[in-house]
Amino acid sequence: MINKEQLVATFSIVAADPETGEVGVAVQSKFLAVGSVVPWAKANVGAVATQSWANTAFGPEGLALLEKGLSPEEVIDKLVADDPDRSLRQVAVINAEGEASAFTGHECYDWAGHIIGKHHSCQGNILISEETVSEMSWTFEASEGPLAERMLKAVAAAQHAGGDSRGKQSAAVYVVQEGAGYGGYNDVKVDLRVDDHPEPIEELQRLYELHKMYAAPSEDKLAIEGDVLKTVVEQLVKLSLLGMGDYNSYNAEVKEALKAFVLRENFDDHWSEEALIDESVLAYLKKQ
Repeated sequence: MINKEQLVATFSIVAADPETGEVGVAVQSKFLAVGSVVPWAKANVGAVATQSWANTAFGPEGLALLEKGLSPEEVIDKLVADDPDRSLRQVAVINAEGEASAFTGHECYDWAGHIIGKHHSCQGNILISEETVSEMSWTFEASEGPLAERMLKAVAAAQHAGGDSRGKQSAAVYVVQEGAGYGGYNDVKVDLRVDDHPEPIEELQRLYELHKMYAAPSEDKLAIEGDVLKTVVEQLVKLSLLGMGDYNSYNAEVKEALKAFVLRENFDDHWSEEALIDESVLAYLKKQ
């Protein structure tokens, strides 16, 4: 007998970018810590979203079947074939090539359904209306940039279009790409969760902006001279990392003080041994 605590009424998107190798899932729900249940992904393989009386075994089993070479449609057929509660399940699968498939059981609570588009599938249940899913799909296809940003735009648009009829509670975004994890030691490029919040998507977007600053140095580097040097010195003095004095150039003392700040704030990947500062780090330093 199915356990009612398994109900994960939500909307989600599984997506892939074959050019970059990114695959992932973004999700929002009136459910505590939805990121611990719905999203599953493996670099160079694909992603799975399992929801509505969620069977979490669909995640690892689906990825294993994809890795064996089955198509997303074949994977879903195998996952639900012997499931006695398949009429209550909702699951979406995408492979690294961007081929997607989805299944919405006929007993999923209204509104429930899915839309498969280019390199993505959008699905949801207990929604205000079909517009939640259609707007999510349209927004993803119309957006540009890293996969995580496109998916976040998509779920934000879905919420604006109606979202989960029961309200909001948690959200998550999970993206993998070969070697894209911290220090290059794993494949987890983005793994952010908002477990319980009145505005989970907005909070998730805020966390993603922080994530970009910590994990994705910008390409905009500024020479530490003139007004930039003045700002750096003033802020480092204010933070007691640099003593008072006349600093007319980016000397060894200023450099060591700035390095101390950058490493203290965990901006390791933003540090440069040259007389340059990442624009995002300078903006952050100004706020201190």
